[in-house]
Amino acid sequence: MEDDVSFLDTKRVSSSVYHSTDDLEAFELEVQEVQPRKVLREQSLFFQDGDRTVDFVLAWDNRMPLANTEAAERKRAAFEEQLSQELQLETEEAEEGSALTFVKIHVPIDVLKKYAEILKLRMPMKEEGKIQSGSKRNLLLRTTKYISQKIPAFQEVHAKTHSLMDSVQSAVDKLLGYIYVDTANFPQKGHRFTAVYSRTKEYLFDTESEFFTPAIRSRIVDFILDRTYYEDKSLDPNALGINRLITEGVYSAAYPLHDGDLKVPGSQRYLLYHEWASVKRCFRYQPLDYIKDYFGVKIGLYFAWLGFYTHMLLPASVVGLICFAYSWITLPHNKPTEDICNKNGNESIWMCPLCDHWCDYWDLRETCFHAQVTYLFDNPSTVFFAIFMSFWGAMFLELWKRYSAEITHRWDLTSFDINEEHPRPQYLMRVARFSKNRTRKNSITLEEEPYVPFWSLRLPATVFSFSVVLLLVLLALAAVLGVVLYRVSVLAAWHGLKAEVETSSVILITSVTAACINLCCIVIFNWFYMWLAERLTEMELLRTQTEFDDSLTLKIYLLQFVNYYASIFYIAFFKGKFVGRPGEYNRIFHYRQEECGPGGCLMELCIQLAIIMVGKQAVNTLLEMVYPLYYKWVNTIKVKTGISDSQKELKKPLQWCKDYKLVEWGPSSLFDEYLEMVLQYGFVTIFVAAFPLAPFFALLNNILEMRLDAKKLLQFYRRPVTQRVRDIGVWYRILDSIGKLSVITNAFIIAFTTDFIPRLVYKYVVSENGSLEGYLDFSLATFNVTDFEDGSRPLMLGSEHVEVCRYPDFRMSHNDSNKYAKTDLYWHILAARFAFVVVFENVVALVMILVRWCIPDVPRVLRAQIRREAYLTNEMIIAKEAQRARGDKPSPSRSARSTSSLPGGSRSRISSNGPVAV
Repeated sequence: MEDDVSFLDTKRVSSSVYHSTDDLEAFELEVQEVQPRKVLREQSLFFQDGDRTVDFVLAWDNRMPLANTEAAERKRAAFEEQLSQELQLETEEAEEGSALTFVKIHVPIDVLKKYAEILKLRMPMKEEGKIQSGSKRNLLLRTTKYISQKIPAFQEVHAKTHSLMDSVQSAVDKLLGYIYVDTANFPQKGHRFTAVYSRTKEYLFDTESEFFTPAIRSRIVDFILDRTYYEDKSLDPNALGINRLITEGVYSAAYPLHDGDLKVPGSQRYLLYHEWASVKRCFRYQPLDYIKDYFGVKIGLYFAWLGFYTHMLLPASVVGLICFAYSWITLPHNKPTEDICNKNGNESIWMCPLCDHWCDYWDLRETCFHAQVTYLFDNPSTVFFAIFMSFWGAMFLELWKRYSAEITHRWDLTSFDINEEHPRPQYLMRVARFSKNRTRKNSITLEEEPYVPFWSLRLPATVFSFSVVLLLVLLALAAVLGVVLYRVSVLAAWHGLKAEVETSSVILITSVTAACINLCCIVIFNWFYMWLAERLTEMELLRTQTEFDDSLTLKIYLLQFVNYYASIFYIAFFKGKFVGRPGEYNRIFHYRQEECGPGGCLMELCIQLAIIMVGKQAVNTLLEMVYPLYYKWVNTIKVKTGISDSQKELKKPLQWCKDYKLVEWGPSSLFDEYLEMVLQYGFVTIFVAAFPLAPFFALLNNILEMRLDAKKLLQFYRRPVTQRVRDIGVWYRILDSIGKLSVITNAFIIAFTTDFIPRLVYKYVVSENGSLEGYLDFSLATFNVTDFEDGSRPLMLGSEHVEVCRYPDFRMSHNDSNKYAKTDLYWHILAARFAFVVVFENVVALVMILVRWCIPDVPRVLRAQIRREAYLTNEMIIAKEAQRARGDKPSPSRSARSTSSLPGGSRSRISSNGPVAV
């Protein structure tokens, strides 16, 4: 339609500058040259009459065996006959060389009004006044202005300062111009008064403008298609919905059209692709209102949340980089690391073997690199960063609630209730099978709906579903145990081969390969989890799409949480914590447990985090672009679309043919995008004490991810049917739970995985000069090699000269009467660890409570504006009702007048026993 408007504007402007007859003839020839392009544009997005828009398209392939059966033809005929009672259909028969048939659908205006009332859509009202947003008075500005006016001496100062501020403001505005939304391409949209549409009060609404947008039209058609029967309901209550027809192969696809080509200017799709999805625009804010108008509220809200999350990662990344830089600067001054790496010392520190029988004693100096890397993530800045990220998580959620309140108000979602949603078609089919003649009136919609018994149907299905989820959780834990056994066997194999490799290198190689194997297991399990979780959720008989999505989200995230984080939790909290001591190891199935390296398990934890987080993001980004590209290529190879001679000359196929080759965007396709970001949020918050660079890597990924997701939606996928939601749903509760869990995990990582508490105790309790001089010897216990258990003594040649080996623990010496017993300092350090956890959690919790109290969910100004708009809306309705009561009939709207002019019988009869099952 935009091309048509621009064409008419060109004609109007051009005709005004032609004054002579020759000029007018030249203009008419110019119009004749432009006219074929206009007609082609109408053929691509309109019916053959060039007036009625194509609101939806059904397609089926003659080459498919299931589509050519007699039953398929009968179902198609019955389905389209039912649709024709309310919708207008136009068939594009398969041309020569083509196996496709397209059925174009147009919604008449009276049907749009009917279903706008059924769906309780909020539509723009006639403007009787402007919405005024609240504004705060700047007390400082008013005071300065008053002083400058009353005191003459300040006037000159004010003039110079004002000139300087203008220059600074100009420079800042120029800089921000490269960041804010480009208003030349995306003009700012004003807020309109809206109300729930009612045909009995149509005089309240602004039907003169584009009242029913393409997004609303496609949504109404999709609602009708999902609830239309293609066979007699009494014979088969499940015989309804376009989704089932596509599953049975009767139709190949059903989709709304994109509004234009990516290479031809003039469409919203072209504008979004080049000005929003381009990686060159990655530093600009997103045009959220235009994204919402094109893709719908659900997708628009996802990009709003992703943009806000990426924006909030900026301060976290900066602080993380500062802490990492601090660790680099202070590394040469760290006394324990210097003691380990001091190769000038004449005396070697021999450590006890890491495995039975095959492992030999090893020199502590071999782990110099290990100790240096560990210090980069285990230093005094670690505690500060963990506290900062705990506060950051609370601020992120509170600020998002405020930002979300502004978005939901601007997009007219404030009063939306999920109970107003109509039942899912899949729910109606399954319930009809179990709950015949069982109906109950919905308290919100006041409509009769099938009733699902709780004790006999819903409870058993829910119990079974979550039992299977629990079984899968145990399966994921078993996979982690397998990776642990791999590490144990590889360490034993390295030493058994008598390879001349340093112990620190063996530990590093084993940790890297184990993390890669764990990542592969995660990817494989994910595919299976997604497939099974959808079927389990379908068994629970959930009424609305929102309830279905929330239940599916909870299941899959629980599985993914265990899948991704189980190995990390094992390294952080269990590995090396219960191994025992030399000569008395705690064994499982006669095998020794894994031990941490001399610097603790923190380095292995960092490696595991980095590989799984960065590797997962890299793999997901690659797959997200390769998969739709591959499927689009496959569809292009399979599909032979017939193109007429005139189109071949212009080399421009019809829009419905091009969109058919694209990949389908399902109702749960956005789930993968949320899941990826929420898992990343877990890495950024839950284990940030062990990996301060996590926010920085997340920021780099999200800057690219945001634009790639946009490009993928616009280029590779069919246009989604718009969906209405109020917020990000259960994802917010998951994020809130992650934030609370992160406080606990970071406290325990600092207290029990790092050496922060032992160093603190040594520095302020044991050391005489308050330094870490001698801390290395303090943290290592001694063991007499003659006390080894039978079968665990090293058999390596050259180990006879070692009489005493060292191991990290706080125990009595082998020379003491109560040898190898826990020292008093061990219990002091343990008490200090638990005390730190308690203090850390309570301080952070107190600050989080204060943050939530200080930051209201809805800004005060916005709350006042919402109340004012509600008041003005009621005043407008009262005024219109009073005008109508006096007998002043409002003039008929343009949309109502145009109803009779629509060809094909737009005023079709709407039977009360129509095809739609609401």
